This record gives sequence, C-alpha cells and structure tokens, in this order.
Amino acid sequence: MTKLHSLNRNELKYLVIIAMLIDHIAWAFVPTASLLGQIMHIIGRLTGPTMAYMLADGYYYTHSVKKYACRLGIFALLSWIPFSYFELGHIGLQFGVIYTLLLSLLAIWLWDKGRCPQPVKVLGIIGLCILSLFGDWAIFDILYALFFFCYRNNPQKKWTAFCMLTLFCCGNMLATTPWWLAFFQVGIFLVFPLIQFGYNGKSGSKKPFHKWFFYVFYPLHLLILGVLRWVVFA
Repeated sequence: MTKLHSLNRNELKYLVIIAMLIDHIAWAFVPTASLLGQIMHIIGRLTGPTMAYMLADGYYYTHSVKKYACRLGIFALLSWIPFSYFELGHIGLQFGVIYTLLLSLLAIWLWDKGRCPQPVKVLGIIGLCILSLFGDWAIFDILYALFFFCYRNNPQKKWTAFCMLTLFCCGNMLATTPWWLAFFQVGIFLVFPLIQFGYNGKSGSKKPFHKWFFYVFYPLHLLILGVLRWVVFA
C-alpha cells in the first residue's frame, strides 16, 4: 500500500480534535443506539489512541519531560470540573483524557528511565493503570502510549500490539454492552491507517498557538457542551 504521509503533527492534532468534538456532541445530544450516534462515535474513536501516539512521539522529542508532565498536570486539573460536569452532570471524582495522558507519560518515563528492576516497573505501570480508572480512556491510553513508545522503530510489533489491545477493548465492551450500542468501538482500528499511511512524522509550524490550542480547547468545549445540554434538557 502506498504511504500518503500527508499530515504533519499539527494537522493530525486538529483532525483528532474535530473527531473528539463530534464524539462529545454525540454523547451530549445524539442517542447512542441511533445510526447517527454510532457513526459519530466511530469517528470519535480516533481521538484517544491517536493522542496516545502523539504523546509517545512527544516524549521522544521533548527537551524536558518534567515540563511536559507539569503542563499536562496543570491542564488535567483545569479540565477536572468541566469534564466531570459534562460526564456526570455534577462535580465528582472523574477526570478527562489529559489526566490519563499525564499517567501515560509517567508510565513511559518509568519504563524508559526508571532506575529499578523491571518487575518494579511493571508494578508501577499497573498502579498507574489503576489510577487511570478515574480518567477518560482509562488503562487503554496508558498501554497504547507505552506500546507506541516501546515499538516506535518496529512497525510490525507496534501495530500488532495495537490491534491485540484494541480487540481486547472491543471484546470487553461487547461482553457488558449490547452489540448495537458497542459497535462504534471498531472505529479504534481506523487509527492504524490514519497514522501509518497519513502521518508524515513532521511537526509542522512551531507557533505557540499550535502547542496550546488543545489544552485550552479541551476544557472550554466540555464546559460549553455541558451547559448547552443542561439548557436543552433542563
């Protein structure tokens, strides 16, 4: 298959931000069992794993993992109330995907730089997965990011691990949810052609706007959608 490689990092980021917005609009206003709801959620499945991929890529190229982690930590906190209100309808102990990405970064950092035996690293990553249960894309984004980092130079192993993890994710949901409500999970598989054949690995423009847009947009759009849903269904 010909590699198109037409999207740089910024363009890929904006594409998955649009996919995320479509997904969240569907969760707020469109019945999941409807055809439109399933299509919108299939599109939305691009977001979590692609963000995990970009995080693993970002870890490799960042000049300071500590600054990267602090940035994620600050915006995970700022996103807490908007996400919690959007997800639960009230303020609770529920965090968004930035929180999970922070844990994913820590998992990669531990695996790559941790000065401890490998079994201890595994236990640490299990602990981070448990903490991720309070966030969006719990467990799976941590494992996606870790596999993307560990196998970054081996496409066969990278995508095999991705597909196996995605099959488990889909199977887990189908085991607890009727298939017509859970079918949209197959959209995760679309991440493979998007990245493998669409992403050129280049960063694109380094203007600060591109760096900060997602961090600001994420809590802002959740707050707006949460309020709109309250207005519409109150």
